[in-house]
Amino acid sequence: MLTCNVESPKMKQLTELRSRRWFADAGMRGFAHRQRMQQQGWRREDVMERPMVAIINTWSDLSPCHAHLSERAESVKKGILMAGGYPVELPAMSLGEVMVKPTTMLYRNFLAMEVEELLRSLPCDAVVLLAGCDKTTPGTLMGAFSMDIPTIFCPAGTMLNDRYVKGGVSRTVGAGTHTRMFWDEYQAGNLGSTELQHLESRMTRAPGTCNTMGTASTMTGIAEALGLTLPGASSIPAMDSAHTRMATACGERIVGMVWEDLKPSQLVTRGSFQNALAVQMALGGSTNAAVHIIAMAGRLGIELLLDDLDSMGAQVPVLANLFPSGDRLMEDFYYAGGLPALMKVIEPFLSLQERTVTGRTVAQELASVQVLDTEVIRPLDKPVSRAGALAVLRGNLAPDGAVIKPSAATERLLCHTGRALVFDCQAEMLAAIADETLDCDENTILVLRNAGPVGAPGMPEWGNLPIPKKLLKQGVRDMLRLSDARMSGTHYGTCVLHISPESAVGGPLALVRNGDVIELDVAQRRLHLQVSDTELEARRVAWSGPKPLVQRGFTRLYQQHVTQAHQGCDFDFLQGNALSPEPVIY
Repeated sequence: MLTCNVESPKMKQLTELRSRRWFADAGMRGFAHRQRMQQQGWRREDVMERPMVAIINTWSDLSPCHAHLSERAESVKKGILMAGGYPVELPAMSLGEVMVKPTTMLYRNFLAMEVEELLRSLPCDAVVLLAGCDKTTPGTLMGAFSMDIPTIFCPAGTMLNDRYVKGGVSRTVGAGTHTRMFWDEYQAGNLGSTELQHLESRMTRAPGTCNTMGTASTMTGIAEALGLTLPGASSIPAMDSAHTRMATACGERIVGMVWEDLKPSQLVTRGSFQNALAVQMALGGSTNAAVHIIAMAGRLGIELLLDDLDSMGAQVPVLANLFPSGDRLMEDFYYAGGLPALMKVIEPFLSLQERTVTGRTVAQELASVQVLDTEVIRPLDKPVSRAGALAVLRGNLAPDGAVIKPSAATERLLCHTGRALVFDCQAEMLAAIADETLDCDENTILVLRNAGPVGAPGMPEWGNLPIPKKLLKQGVRDMLRLSDARMSGTHYGTCVLHISPESAVGGPLALVRNGDVIELDVAQRRLHLQVSDTELEARRVAWSGPKPLVQRGFTRLYQQHVTQAHQGCDFDFLQGNALSPEPVIY
């Protein structure tokens, strides 16, 4: 059951609605506001007697993950109307992950600002957030947290599975993880152009987010673990009829939350974030969560550190058998019981008294939940991986931390020493990787710098550095790779990411030279550059930072105010739980 209206001891009255400041005013301003809404065909009593509920919609023709959200907005509106509310749809930046360049991460804070300002400046009593593609989940939630009005997150849902048949053998195929796998085989000469083109037309066969355990499903899972979605909502495939019904239920429930005055600040606690961290690890979630979840907590004044993530990663094994850590996809996860079933398995690690948007506790929501397929959602004693979904590394190369996803890495490389091959930019790296005379072998450590929040700018998903073409032809499919960039949650391999502080602001990564020896020991949480402190200081004195590539617009603002990866990459002036001030209405 997706909805459960629970009466609050003190219900909000009509006269207390925020929207009444616009519409109940007895002066000319109130007259003008009511007049303009009636201009659209609404009745006077609609704006005077109903709570106004915003639907923040991140739909766009250039966001395939959100291609269905215009339809879902209509379902949300239906639910709002059925419950006695007044729905208003507000478009926001769509941030389609694949199409936005140089990276959607550059605009996560833009979306958060847009959501906050839309809700602040307009007569909204509550909001339903329609999002799901990677940065849209943290972006919309961060803005809603800062505004702190009743909020429900309605996840976009994942795309459907595909099947790939070769040599009479059929296997499940999805987006992201398999994109890299098939491309590497094509580069190695093992896959023809005709077959690749066929895969191109089939692998992403329906609207919805990536169906691997990438950043999209990680973040919507985190939203559900925080109690901000209806139970089970994050696991429903986009094209399943249950998804349409869930959207209607979101609209219906948000009206109840208005009268209960049930806001994020009353729902989301440190215990809620404990649940989110446990879920991230059990899912085998994306390393990108390390940046987003810290930023989200910061908007509520909750201090969350990389050490908190590392501690949870050491306790909770990967239990969801999903690519890239496992071999199934999100549609299979839904059939196995979805996120509620996974949370049931990890109950010992959860804070069960936290409330959700239903008004009920996590314990109440999980009371009757069962796992329907133990091959997809594993028991604690039979994990997909004991290596963990995330580990935090430190050392003279990453004094403020770096992250790695051990469950998607090659075991032999988790303790590795090798010589560095350094690239200063993405274009230089791509050109070198294609050169079959490149001086490297499978033990070489590839290093990419100037790819962090300030340096790139925007911290793109460049951290899954491609394997040099000559090594692909030799059968090499993984190498140790280091960067201050991020990596797509759908990707795999032994990639050390988010090295902080980044090279562009003078972090130690800026001082690495070709041939330097680097040591990685994940078990010891160690990332060390085998160069003396004296030599490093001499290199630091000689170092000069790169000049900013952009001198105007939002990118300039971003570079001036973004924090480092270990701090969540939020803007320094948006951190903290000071609420967005209410506008003056003249």
